[in-house]
Amino acid sequence: MSLLELRDVEVVYQRRDGTLVPAVAGASLDVNAGEIVGLVGETGCGKSSLAKAAVGLVPVASGSITFEGRPVHVLGRRARPVSERRLQLVFQNPYESINPRRTVGAQVADAFAIGRTQARSSWRPRVEDLLRQVGLPATMARRFPHQLSGGQRQRIAIARALAADPAMIVLDEPLSALDASVQAQVANLLVELARNLHVGMLLISHDLAIVRHVAHRTAVMYLGVIVETAPTADLWTAPMHPYTQALIDSIPHADGAGHLPVALPGEIPDPARPPSGCRFHPRCPRVMDRCLSEVPELVAKDGGRRVACWLHEAPGGARRAADGPSVAP
Repeated sequence: MSLLELRDVEVVYQRRDGTLVPAVAGASLDVNAGEIVGLVGETGCGKSSLAKAAVGLVPVASGSITFEGRPVHVLGRRARPVSERRLQLVFQNPYESINPRRTVGAQVADAFAIGRTQARSSWRPRVEDLLRQVGLPATMARRFPHQLSGGQRQRIAIARALAADPAMIVLDEPLSALDASVQAQVANLLVELARNLHVGMLLISHDLAIVRHVAHRTAVMYLGVIVETAPTADLWTAPMHPYTQALIDSIPHADGAGHLPVALPGEIPDPARPPSGCRFHPRCPRVMDRCLSEVPELVAKDGGRRVACWLHEAPGGARRAADGPSVAP
């Protein structure tokens, strides 16, 4: 059993005109303890909606989400169940996710206090230890957020998540607001935490280079559906889905060989009116007749890979990937 399991998850929003928009349209994904799973795709493909659903911030229209074998509940006015406090979320923008009116130490202590009965005076050593754990000096506890850089703020957000003693952290674009050099530092921190604390992580990102560096496995999302998952190294060396190949081809190469990135033609369709058949077929360079009308399912392949593409249909039919075993890091 995986630490976090999402099965056929659908997330639907309603526009002001009453139109229903399926931001996530049947996505299945799992994350194991100590594993970092990257989720990539273009802006608007549903990555952040899936992240919020995974931690109970938005309801699911159908499907199921379980954490440590128990259903994840949608957050309401009541306090989060104790069993789900080990499922944490780090938001995208560290300038908005931290209270500017309170010290760093007070905010980390708040998270540490959840579900605990010790006197607040006893938390200071633990708070300072958490700061050191994310690469910050203990003296940072007395500072206010406006005195910190963006990278330091994001480390504070991670320390706050760690204060809840999490088994699983969902990170929604945690590096996008940071400079390139700081991105690398925080990315290395995530790798160390997953390895040393055996925490599972779902890393949402549009930056494939970062995901390549930190993730054990990578899932590729397009217009609300997962189109491919694979061990990250295999995904990069031999992508199976044309959309995955297009994403990789669009990355600039600083190798001096003069290889220019190839832009993916077209735009993501309106999720309220998705194309028939394979959702990628209007932009796919390898489209076939059946792609226009038949929906490919995410099916398991050798080496822990899964792909939803008629180019790789298994002889005699293939089993659905959601029913197959998960892959350990």
